Amino acid sequence: MKHTKTDDKLIKGCQSRVWLHSELKDGKVIFTADSDAIITKGLVAILVRAFSNHSPQEILNANTDFIDKIGLKEHLSPTRANGLVSMIKQMKLDAVAFQAQMN
Repeated sequence: MKHTKTDDKLIKGCQSRVWLHSELKDGKVIFTADSDAIITKGLVAILVRAFSNHSPQEILNANTDFIDKIGLKEHLSPTRANGLVSMIKQMKLDAVAFQAQMN
């Protein structure tokens, strides 16, 4: 799957530029992402791994406590932590859109 770095794929609220692409395939959401910053690229990779290959409903119901449990937020600057929240929010918004398509 080719990832496009277009403005419509940019996540709002991130200090770095983060592009998120999502598609629905066989009832599962597949995410791909990229960033122009190495740390942010790693953060979004964790989220892509956690949320991809799940149904929209599973993504909407997903518990993101694992982020706090592994202590990730405490090692991020406030702007990076806000960006992480923005990434999760966008992934869940995409899941809402796919859920609506399926119904």
